[in-house]
Amino acid sequence: MTIRNLSTISLAILTISFMGILMCVGLLFGEDSEGSNSSGTSPGGSSVSEEVLKHRSLVEKYAKESDISDYVPILLAIIQVESGGTAKDVMQSSESAGLPPNSLDTLASIKQGCFYFASLVKRAKELGCDQDSIIQAYNYGGGYINHVAKNGKKHSFALAESFSKEKSGGQKVDYPNPIAIKENGGWRYNYGNMFYCLLVKQYLTTIQFDDKTVQGIFDEAFKYEGMAYVFGGSSPATGFDCSGLTQWCYAKVGLKLPRVAQDQYDAMSHIDLKDAKPGDLIFFHSTYDAGTYVTHVGIYAGENQMFHAGDPVGWTNLTEPYWQQHLIGAGRYKQ
Repeated sequence: MTIRNLSTISLAILTISFMGILMCVGLLFGEDSEGSNSSGTSPGGSSVSEEVLKHRSLVEKYAKESDISDYVPILLAIIQVESGGTAKDVMQSSESAGLPPNSLDTLASIKQGCFYFASLVKRAKELGCDQDSIIQAYNYGGGYINHVAKNGKKHSFALAESFSKEKSGGQKVDYPNPIAIKENGGWRYNYGNMFYCLLVKQYLTTIQFDDKTVQGIFDEAFKYEGMAYVFGGSSPATGFDCSGLTQWCYAKVGLKLPRVAQDQYDAMSHIDLKDAKPGDLIFFHSTYDAGTYVTHVGIYAGENQMFHAGDPVGWTNLTEPYWQQHLIGAGRYKQ
């Protein structure tokens, strides 16, 4: 593939505290085992808070039960908007179950929120409406999807505004949210929140690359940010180890990689880190006793930032002493 530089990217250099490297005993699955603890706000993907990420395992569980695992980042962003991850009814889903507000505990709230969101996904697919319609309908109710279906099948702020205006009888209320202030000076119609889709999507902002293949790799990788490291894991269903994540994300854009880090390194063209471009792989040695030289791999994003299956999956800064001590270099996919 052709990997080009970022068109526009500004990544915050994070201070990473390494409490140690995940050490695994033996090669239980015949795969590589590695990982590093990292912390801080991610420079791309879902930018939800640590309080929200604490609920990820429950969101993944009930999203899977409702067959909407692909929507986990959106569900986490919804939690960020609804409660910041701190309220009991964390997804504010009581009313969707016909209950008074804040009736559900956290587990029940996530279960009901996922069930409700899944019903909206199903309805939107039946009517041919887009994903943003589903997000807005989480706030407005399923009737909004019908409204979108009758008006071009694609959500827009204008459609959300017209829906809220109709339902509220044109009654306006002050709404000094920064997004609202930028859009109209700081008001909304007094029915639901016509800005809801915009509020949710601000937590889904991803880094933009000028290469479609690179964008595809990272768009896939970002879905799993915050997921726990799993030794031998190679899919969303099992979780990921380092080479499982790189293999999975590359496969999503049609690029075939071997399964383990050493074999991936052997299959790549080798380059210095200073010559690496977004989408290249970064390799490390001796991060644990694996019986091979190469023991860890991540995806380079530019400006010394790497996305990898640490514990949890997420970002790390390659200028940290630990990575410098174990760095081998970068690898570029062979055409």
